[in-house]
Amino acid sequence: MSQRARTRPEGSEQALSEAYDTALLDLDGVVYAGGNAIAHAVESLATAREGGMHLAYVTNNALRTPDAVAEHLTELGIPTGAEDVITSAQAVARLISEQVPAGARVLVIGGEGLRVALRERGLEPVESADDDPAAVVQGFGGPDLPWGRFAEASYAVARGVPWFASNTDLTIPSGRGIAPGNGAAVEVVRIATGAEPQVAGKPLPPMHRETILRTGAERPLVVGDRLDTDIEGAFNGEVDSLLVLTGVTDGAQLLAAPPQHRPTYVDADLRGMLTGQPEVTEAGEGFRCGGWTARAGRERLELDGDGEALDGLRALCAAAWTAAGEGVCELDAGKALARLGL
Repeated sequence: MSQRARTRPEGSEQALSEAYDTALLDLDGVVYAGGNAIAHAVESLATAREGGMHLAYVTNNALRTPDAVAEHLTELGIPTGAEDVITSAQAVARLISEQVPAGARVLVIGGEGLRVALRERGLEPVESADDDPAAVVQGFGGPDLPWGRFAEASYAVARGVPWFASNTDLTIPSGRGIAPGNGAAVEVVRIATGAEPQVAGKPLPPMHRETILRTGAERPLVVGDRLDTDIEGAFNGEVDSLLVLTGVTDGAQLLAAPPQHRPTYVDADLRGMLTGQPEVTEAGEGFRCGGWTARAGRERLELDGDGEALDGLRALCAAAWTAAGEGVCELDAGKALARLGL
């Protein structure tokens, strides 16, 4: 089934770690949360790697360098080299390098991850709009990024200097809750200048291209927890995806997902990489998965049967996505999801 025509999660007789050669894994909400490993992540990734699957870690966070990310993962019990980490800083640095002369100066509004990525591409990071930059790049700079850095970006962009952003995620999770992300910082410069940046990170094609160039993946599987970055990025790259429910996406958001946000597979956590995936089949006017049958009624999604909650969710996805394709929208799924404990 094509990405653009998806009306139900797909099944797989093979374990996903065998069906795909490379897992392109998001980090926060998938591998760890608040800096600590998510349940089952360490063991699942070890088993997938031992079975021959290449593991690559793909993050929109441009603050940390690949070395720092790899060190953190290794400390969690997931042996990782810097070459296995792909960041939006690397993607945006390549994008800039293709549009400015070799050795050009680039005004950096962000952290060390951006500076390292720019130097990797032979570009010179600078700190002021008065340093005659050929481009401005903006990436997440952490909570201590001074307000004056936005002014430097605004001065340069207003003079016509090309503006780039590593990503535009409006929020970023932290140990204390949800904090403003790079997208919020980009909005500050956008408001001040009226300009629009070129963006590299997920879900846009430059990030997917960077992951393929660096990993050499031939049959990649994107693994993520966010519909609007991880899953949409897989959609844009025309590759398959696995949504895990250990992060920000809940059952209601999944059922309401537009076509570009519908994952190929759905599972509870990274153990889903190690198994096959059950098939969702048509059953009369509804859809069946495991012991559950779901259908779209006049006002709500209806669920009958019993069994694993995830099977019920997969059946509900098929009913909801098919109904949306037929112009039936905003069906109440609350009762069905409550029955599944989701």
